[in-house]
Amino acid sequence: MKLTIVGGGIAGLSAAHRALELARERGVALDLTLLEARERLGGTIATERVDGFLVEAGPDSFLSEKPWALALCCRLGVEDRLVRTDDRFRKVFVWYRGRLHPLPDGFQLLAPTAMLPFATSSLFSLPGKLRMALDLVLPRGGGDDESLGAFVRRRLGAEALERVAQPLVAGIYTADPDDLSLTATMPRFIELERTERSVILGLRRALRRAPLPGTSGARWSLFVTFAGGMEEFVTALAARLPAGAVALKQRVSRLERTGARWRVTTAEGLRVEADRVILATESHATARLTRYVHPALATLLEEIPYASAATVSLGYRRADVPHALDGFGFVVPRSEGKALLAGTFSSVKYPGRAPEGHVLIRSFLGGMLNAGMLAEDDEALVARARQELRAALGIAAAPVLTRLHRWPASMPQYRVGHLTRVEAIDRVLATLPGLALAGAAYRGVGIADAVRSGEAAAEQALEYPRA
Repeated sequence: MKLTIVGGGIAGLSAAHRALELARERGVALDLTLLEARERLGGTIATERVDGFLVEAGPDSFLSEKPWALALCCRLGVEDRLVRTDDRFRKVFVWYRGRLHPLPDGFQLLAPTAMLPFATSSLFSLPGKLRMALDLVLPRGGGDDESLGAFVRRRLGAEALERVAQPLVAGIYTADPDDLSLTATMPRFIELERTERSVILGLRRALRRAPLPGTSGARWSLFVTFAGGMEEFVTALAARLPAGAVALKQRVSRLERTGARWRVTTAEGLRVEADRVILATESHATARLTRYVHPALATLLEEIPYASAATVSLGYRRADVPHALDGFGFVVPRSEGKALLAGTFSSVKYPGRAPEGHVLIRSFLGGMLNAGMLAEDDEALVARARQELRAALGIAAAPVLTRLHRWPASMPQYRVGHLTRVEAIDRVLATLPGLALAGAAYRGVGIADAVRSGEAAAEQALEYPRA
């Protein structure tokens, strides 16, 4: 069987690795080709080591409570390279009205679970706290799909949305909560309302049944990374691929159906015949490739919008940073009118990210609500990040290290109705035997979700009857 995978990000690499596993298990002779437009594998995952700093250009970790990435690490034999967050500094701050307020202990993304820290928090007003507490008595509500913004306003009030939910969601999805589909992103909260009525009570009961990773002596913290950076994951996957399977700097320009098989052609002139094809590219790129294969499929794929983002990583001498940095970082509500979406204290969150006597802080800019920001040049973006870190953390000194990374059209937006669109995509794919899709555009944007998506595509590809 000849399998061609287009896209060498984590979804494409996971698809390739799983396909090889399945071929060995089933005794299938697999001829694998992976085509990547860039000069390197990994997609948005890239790690740089410079002057004792370890800088992540893109994702810096993955969720351990979603099992797929962790399970893959175990099968790759790299579990011993994983490191936890430093649980002494689990605190997250919210930049509100000119200062950093700790998010109350026990706050689970949208709602509180520990009443005393919530009641004494400086982040919320008394009317805001009372409105959130109203969730305890409100009846069930909502419809089939609902925006996250509408859900939080309905259950917990505007203050919960503006000061916590919106900035936290911006940090995860770079999205507008009033567009974001709750069903596609956080179905747990819909289920809590359905089964428990009150979101707060439901979260408290769930925590009693199954405490969060990192809170009860579990081996792994909620977020996990590699000692040498996330690029270790890419390297481990790439090392398992057969010699000659990967072709870099090959931008796929055409996909054709040729009878029962497929033909993949690159702009550089490479032509590959395949029995199965997995497209592990952003949905806008996948739409371009499928336009002449199935126009309706291309239209559905084009309807998934994307946001752009940038990261600015700054290294400082520890003595030049007045703030205690006693947390993982901070998020910034849209109402503050800042350029930054969030900041991560990278050298606090994970070990080995800065040399002795130094710290590494990573800032995030752009997203759906601040897209115009990225029209500025690199120098202006770095200047904005430095200016706002000075306001937030009191840093007046110049950094000893500066790195900026741009990620245009890289974050899919799961708008209301997203899962209905994905189901329509699946129905079309059922009419195109031998073609499968993978990536962050469909059923999850995180690293663990990308692994699941790639592995599912591989399983689908190898399930079709062999020619």
